[in-house]
Amino acid sequence: MGRSPGLRSASLRDCISATGSDPRLHAVLRQPSSAPEVRSSLLPVRNLPGCPILACVFWEARVGHLFLRNTDGMMMRPLLAVALVIAGMLVQSGVLGAQSCEGLARLALPNASITSAQVVTAGAFEPPDSAVGASSDLPAFCRVAATLKPSSDSDIKTEVWLPVGGWNGKLLAVGNGGWGGPIDYGAMSDGLRRGYAVTATDDGNPTRGKGEFVYGHPEKLIDFAYRSEHEMTVKAKAIVRAFYGRDPRYSYWDGCSGGGREGLLQAYRYPDEFDGIIAGDPADFRRNAWALWLANATFKNPVDYIPPSKYPMIHQAVLDACDAIDGLKDGLIDDPTRCHFDPKVLQCAGEDKPSCLTAPQVQTARTILSPATTRSGQEIFPRLEPGTELRWGRLAGGPEPAPLFLDYFKFVVFKNPNWDWRTFDLERDSALANQAGEDTVALNPDLKRFAGHGGKLLLYHGWADQQVAPGATVEFYNSVSAMNGSPAASSAWVRLFMAPGMAHCGGGEGPNTFDKISTMEQWVEHGKTPDQIIASHSVNSKIDRTRPLCPYPQTAAYRGSGSTDDAANFVCR
Repeated sequence: MGRSPGLRSASLRDCISATGSDPRLHAVLRQPSSAPEVRSSLLPVRNLPGCPILACVFWEARVGHLFLRNTDGMMMRPLLAVALVIAGMLVQSGVLGAQSCEGLARLALPNASITSAQVVTAGAFEPPDSAVGASSDLPAFCRVAATLKPSSDSDIKTEVWLPVGGWNGKLLAVGNGGWGGPIDYGAMSDGLRRGYAVTATDDGNPTRGKGEFVYGHPEKLIDFAYRSEHEMTVKAKAIVRAFYGRDPRYSYWDGCSGGGREGLLQAYRYPDEFDGIIAGDPADFRRNAWALWLANATFKNPVDYIPPSKYPMIHQAVLDACDAIDGLKDGLIDDPTRCHFDPKVLQCAGEDKPSCLTAPQVQTARTILSPATTRSGQEIFPRLEPGTELRWGRLAGGPEPAPLFLDYFKFVVFKNPNWDWRTFDLERDSALANQAGEDTVALNPDLKRFAGHGGKLLLYHGWADQQVAPGATVEFYNSVSAMNGSPAASSAWVRLFMAPGMAHCGGGEGPNTFDKISTMEQWVEHGKTPDQIIASHSVNSKIDRTRPLCPYPQTAAYRGSGSTDDAANFVCR
């Protein structure tokens, strides 16, 4: 019998592409045959997305031939194969036992309901107005939305995006920031463009930026802290398995700020969940007490307040004092821990002027550049580092502390929406805050089980972070290393990269854009431990500087010749 009229050569290539990347399967599907065409037992196969050609696979055990039936009922020429090998490869490649996109709406998952499952054609995605970084310029994907209810009070929204073609065989879970809220479609878009099946959640919070949703709802606090991310990941893996017919080869986490904290909590609580975790500027909840301490010290009393118009003047004075400490005057403070700037040099000789600080303002600046400590000298949280001055308004701008910091005390620590932040006492209330978050949002550096599973942890933090003191991540990294014997012993699975001049999760005067995901892929999949990451800085979408980020405690040292804006002229030492 000749070629079925329902099978076109172009469609065959599409179908082969959709089945996966296994070259053995491709070779078998292309193999000609002249053996007798004998009908035999039936193996069900789903119609591949965008590829309705293949409907059934027939195996003739007696003569060892594989047959394909197309959608118009015609039989193709048999393909010589070994039945169990082919069936196994079909299962691994996601052809056998997989679901159509629309069929996922009927998928039964524990404590979850799928609310929609539909194919979004290339370029047709319409991101919500609130979606930052998302666009319609996306490849075709199966969009699955679900509601998760691990407790009777849970209401967690999650989405899973599944590439219709070109899936790289991996899952990427992306974190949320602040108090959670709308799903991060921007981060999901980035993952989808890379070929990932990607998932994200709203952390059980329907609103952006406020923590009131946990007030009187302890189960929602657990959802926010770690359970929503875990349930999202478990369900996403099940949906991937249902759609492609196989599990992801690798699973990764990528998050910054609140998403960085979420990743670290997953590593501790569910150590075998991810092969690699990227955690940037992790928002340790201890910073909330630090933020309220700063609020009381910097703007509760109007006389202490530094107007933002003075920030550039302070910043320039800091650069003048500390920029060249590393031997290179380039507008960046490479290692702010070596900078010991005293704002006293800016104190006005007489009346207040835009070019100087009053005596109370000098004290305010000193407080910002100092760690929060108890009366006995115990450090509660590290300082904002020199180099952050242009963005001091996040913590010292007033007139009220941001809900990101204040709501934890209102709705979790004191359970009083009317609690007055002006009554805050650092020593007393930070202890209460630590106790309240001990079993939910508190980080634990004991990640030995994650390391034992073979997991890799990539930490990064901007030295000019204006919202989470960079020293907190250095402390966490040092604690992780200490629990594993030494930095040398732990460097095989955990590395910290500090970014000079980078603000919170991006931006700032220093190089702040770098490919974290490719770095993690090389580490996990090819065993290439990162010894540097090249970062870039751009102005008006044009790169004007590159610089290597180095594994802590190394820093980038200038080789002594060539442009200081070219990473090739630096070495990590």
